[in-house]
Amino acid sequence: MDIGTLIGLLIAFGMVIGSMLVGAGVGPYLDFPSFLITVGGTVGIIMAGMPINKMVAGVKAMTRAFVSSSSSAQTLIEQLVDFAIKARRDGILSLESEEENMEDDFLKKGIRLAVDGTEPDVIRVILEKELESMAERHEQSAGMLSFLEDMGPAMGMIGTLIGLVAMLLNLSDPTAVGPAMSVALITTMYGSVMANMIAKPLIVKLAARSVEEQQLKTIMLAGIMAIQAGDNPRIVEQKLNVFLEPKLRKSQFD
Repeated sequence: MDIGTLIGLLIAFGMVIGSMLVGAGVGPYLDFPSFLITVGGTVGIIMAGMPINKMVAGVKAMTRAFVSSSSSAQTLIEQLVDFAIKARRDGILSLESEEENMEDDFLKKGIRLAVDGTEPDVIRVILEKELESMAERHEQSAGMLSFLEDMGPAMGMIGTLIGLVAMLLNLSDPTAVGPAMSVALITTMYGSVMANMIAKPLIVKLAARSVEEQQLKTIMLAGIMAIQAGDNPRIVEQKLNVFLEPKLRKSQFD
């Protein structure tokens, strides 16, 4: 689990709620009509504007912001160098027995193609297309959050206009001005909270996750192509270490 995402959100919401408690308390900021307009309206707009399967994918994508990557680039490079050593010693066909130890489908597919004797150019085209498709899926999955970022404030503004109209219609009744003004202001707050305290940080974190995964897949592609070409394991390691910062580079042959 990525504890940073959770702690960051808790700190942000904690500071906001804490400031409310120090002031007028949380109660005045809880307004059901404002909630219906902003949150309910935003959900309805998202449902109207996106296919259901894209919404489901978006909800699933949100959970990725709270999950750390299960593997690191250093660990992956060590695994690929081990594969290169085994292929150099026992032949590339020996890697077929390693498939059951591969958790990543991209790596498994690439090794299987290499073991099957597929032409290098064909392997590269297939795996690069996989990379492109993965990037497109990530972008589409984050689409719901981008929609939320846009529509939250928009629905908040609609709620503000509704509240202002109600207030202007009841200026002669002082008891009605307060509730109407409450709706006008709180809907704006709710929309801003959804956009800037929920959608935006998750979009940024998912973008970082996507970059990390694409880097890992790029390392896999480079390693598979080097193994398929029969490169010396030391050369394979040097080729893959260029993806790491100098201070993170290690050698299994030192």
